[in-house]
Amino acid sequence: MKNYIQTLFLLLGVAIGAVCGAIFGPDASFVKPVGEIFLNLMFVLVVPIVFFCVANAVCRLTVEKKVWKVLGWSLAVFLVTSIVAGILTWLLCKFWNPLGAFATRIPPERSEEAGFALAGSTFLETIRNMFTVSDFSHILSKESLLPLFVFSALFGAAVPLCGEKGKPMEQFLSSGMAVVMQALKALMYLAPLCLGCYFADMIGNLGGQIVGSYINSLLLYLVMAAFLFFVVNSVYVLCAGGPGLLADFWKNMAGPSLMAVSTCSSAATIPACIEATRKMGAEGSVAESVIPFGINLHKDGSVVSGVLKTIFAVSFYGLSGYGCIDIIGIAILTSLVIGAIPVGGMTGEILICTILGVDPEFAATLLVIGTLVDIPATLLNTSDNIVSAVWVDKLCKNI
Repeated sequence: MKNYIQTLFLLLGVAIGAVCGAIFGPDASFVKPVGEIFLNLMFVLVVPIVFFCVANAVCRLTVEKKVWKVLGWSLAVFLVTSIVAGILTWLLCKFWNPLGAFATRIPPERSEEAGFALAGSTFLETIRNMFTVSDFSHILSKESLLPLFVFSALFGAAVPLCGEKGKPMEQFLSSGMAVVMQALKALMYLAPLCLGCYFADMIGNLGGQIVGSYINSLLLYLVMAAFLFFVVNSVYVLCAGGPGLLADFWKNMAGPSLMAVSTCSSAATIPACIEATRKMGAEGSVAESVIPFGINLHKDGSVVSGVLKTIFAVSFYGLSGYGCIDIIGIAILTSLVIGAIPVGGMTGEILICTILGVDPEFAATLLVIGTLVDIPATLLNTSDNIVSAVWVDKLCKNI
């Protein structure tokens, strides 16, 4: 219960806020500033969170001098499984849009809102706009999370290259990450009250239909997570080692799966995942490299929720011009940002709003989806990292 108490309070706060919004209608907007206080504090905190967490994670990977062959194959496998998860989720959403009737209630002029993909730029110009800025001062903004992510990764990779001179900076990054994570933890104690006020305003002005959209989102996610966990993972393992390996996979998945469900933390499953991968015949060095690496960069559960959140936002605002590649690309970028930050915060949701060019406050609406699907997402992340480790072991041995 300790692992879930914050999630339960957050959902309880949102539910109470929704009920108050339904009762008081537009008059509930009186409490909206309380919700905006939380959002503003989160927006201020998100820049140091991304910098310290990403820079520290990349610095650690460089210091540990992982085997580049293992890392190379890991990245390739991670990308393939993420794309597959994204495509399957996008296809399901084409037949089952979780937002439903809301798409017709948003003013049509919102469809011209300029996000990165709708800026009238060429592909290379779009890449430039998404990942770089023209001045360092521009990077210190929630509107520039992707450029900040790139800068933080380069900064973290450069620290170990300085040798002994880089040691103080390495300690500073580690200490800075601990401080910002503690600040985020303290801020999240305000989330049930503040987000409850935010949702009182939303339900009061939009009505209760969005509650049905959240239920649809949860059901859609559970269907997709079950399909990926049982069917797609089985196909991956079967292709990697045949029926024998498939039997070993399901025989050893109980421990990591129970750990994922009981802790709701991908990082907490690392020892169980390494042990399970070894029992499946993978080399210990491969398991010990791929599993922790995957915790930072490979979260297919977050890719699925990223596709769902992006389609939710696109439908809510009536945006046009976002196809399969755009939505899956946004979801994968979101999973990378979330993966480098231990508790995620609202960074993934803010990133989606930034790329789409919509009101950053909508991140609070998307956060509820992430909270609802947290358990199956953690389970999916855990199983996919084990599958990836098995495939990397196979590729390293045979190629």
